Amino acid sequence: MSQKEASIIAVVGAKWGDEGKGKVVNWLAERQGTDLVVRSQGGPNAGHSVVTDNGEEYALHGIPSGILNPDVKNLIAAGCLVNPATLIKEIAGLEARGVNVSNL
Repeated sequence: MSQKEASIIAVVGAKWGDEGKGKVVNWLAERQGTDLVVRSQGGPNAGHSVVTDNGEEYALHGIPSGILNPDVKNLIAAGCLVNPATLIKEIAGLEARGVNVSNL
């Protein structure tokens, strides 16, 4: 019986602002067999613009960008500021576009 090799990849920004972290995380989630994406800090922001391989564009504000891959579990960790109304609105917007958010 073989074991799956475990690896951890951390995408960390060096400054405030959009550095493309969401794009990188989405790319890794689509191509690396990622099991889990964790948003570990911050709050709802202006939006991580993510374009999927099929050309769909999303602006994610508080939800981890791994949400666009149904095989990836997504966590919002304790270091994040969560506004429940904003989170519910973001979830509804994703669902309206056909994104399954049951992996959040």
